[in-house]
Amino acid sequence: MATFISRFINRFKAPALPHASLNYASNDEDQFRNILRLYFNQIDSALGILLEAQGGRYINFPYGAFSSDQDQTAIANTATLMTLNTTDFTNGVSIDSSEITVENAGIYNLQFSAQFQNTDTAFQDVYIWLKQNGVDIPGSTGFVSVPNRHAGTDGHTIIGWNYFLSMAAGDHIEIYWSIPNTAVSIQHIAASGTPTKPSTQSVVATMSFVSSLPAA
Repeated sequence: MATFISRFINRFKAPALPHASLNYASNDEDQFRNILRLYFNQIDSALGILLEAQGGRYINFPYGAFSSDQDQTAIANTATLMTLNTTDFTNGVSIDSSEITVENAGIYNLQFSAQFQNTDTAFQDVYIWLKQNGVDIPGSTGFVSVPNRHAGTDGHTIIGWNYFLSMAAGDHIEIYWSIPNTAVSIQHIAASGTPTKPSTQSVVATMSFVSSLPAA
């Protein structure tokens, strides 16, 4: 049912109207009115479907979901890119290593998380920020600490948050990180047992369309 309605909404088009006769003819007028009536009925049906409860499920928004299954390291006090090598879902949003690119202009919600590891016996800090088209985004830096190694086990934490971003068509976003101490890295964790647990991606990022850009 959902597939049928989605195709119905997307595929009906304005009808080709017949040329007017030089002289009035009631049959021609009836045909003209019937064509318009059918078209307006299709519009009414489509709007009714979209405006009903949960009608938004028929709208196809741009989105992308990406991740990495690789460990990632950085040189101390050096701006380093978080990379992504797996496309989980894509619709108008794509990746090229570190770049998350949108095909369509709009306001987008970028969400990300990274699985950090600290092999030092002291807490260590991490800075994370964004660049758009290679330019730092003011106010985007986060500053957090990764727990220390304890009881023979490295410290671990998942760090993540989200941003609303104004994007032109073809713009790209990159996620940067920096560490004062190389004991901190971003880790992919393999599946494990007792109990059985799936693997952990080192970085996960999603980009979802929120709205068209506000009028200038």
